Amino acid sequence: MPLNLPDKLPAIELLKEENIFVIDNSRANAQDIRPLKIVILNLMPLKITTETDLVRLLSNTPLQLEISFMKLKSHTSKNTPVEHMKAFYRDFDLMRNETYDGMIVTGAPVEQMPYEEVTYWNEITTIFDWARTHVTSTLYICWAAQAGLYHFYGVPKYPLDKKMFGIFEHHINVQGLPIFRGFDDVFFVPHSRHTEVRREDILKVKDLTLLSESDDSGVYMAMARNGREFFITGHSEYSPYTLDTEYKRDLGKGLPIEMPKNYYREDNADNAPLVRWRGHANLLFSNWLNYYVYQETPFDITQIR
Repeated sequence: MPLNLPDKLPAIELLKEENIFVIDNSRANAQDIRPLKIVILNLMPLKITTETDLVRLLSNTPLQLEISFMKLKSHTSKNTPVEHMKAFYRDFDLMRNETYDGMIVTGAPVEQMPYEEVTYWNEITTIFDWARTHVTSTLYICWAAQAGLYHFYGVPKYPLDKKMFGIFEHHINVQGLPIFRGFDDVFFVPHSRHTEVRREDILKVKDLTLLSESDDSGVYMAMARNGREFFITGHSEYSPYTLDTEYKRDLGKGLPIEMPKNYYREDNADNAPLVRWRGHANLLFSNWLNYYVYQETPFDITQIR
């Protein structure tokens, strides 16, 4: 739980230097208590699986959250029951006049297509632009991260010789940022993608900060606008068996797929996965909510604009 201490207590600044979350009483007393509004644009085919993965991580916080699901009007999901979509998702057109504390945009199975050939490109870039004036902080994940970097900053993507698939070791490039509070010097992240963005392209853009990368899987996280936007190429939200399901699915289809690296115990697909990323996944989402959503949201959410 975060610590709620008396105003101006000397320990507050000392605890902040140690990366301990301390609630500012003046803020807590001035702000009407309300849930943080989080909207998820879920572009993954198996929407219920992705919803479960994300809600599991978002629930690991003492903050009260109100979660909404957004869908595209220009694209119809073929892998999720229509009844589910009607019950829990709303078209962007019905949500465009609302404001949100946080937004998550997921990956999508279109990464090998040129961006402009994606049937919903025009609608999704409209949503990206809308988020800048209606959302306090946005997490772009996997393909959405690549698409956001391209749309806002012209960062290209490149095809990989083979799928980046497995659990990879990462390090932090910029120390002391709240998004990494509690992280170890080395942490693990699942990746599952056929394309990449490259560090040299990100470093050319003065408005982007390359926060984390891997010697094996490359760029992991970039930040823009002081944390109003995070671009994350991996899948920290994945459950323990997601890569296993993807691997066995592709094997069953006869697709050229290698066993996910650093995933199964003893590198044997008959064994259970060795889960090494869940602790940092929980920290990532909790830190984002605490420090870039809650702490940065205006008292009146309409002031985002």
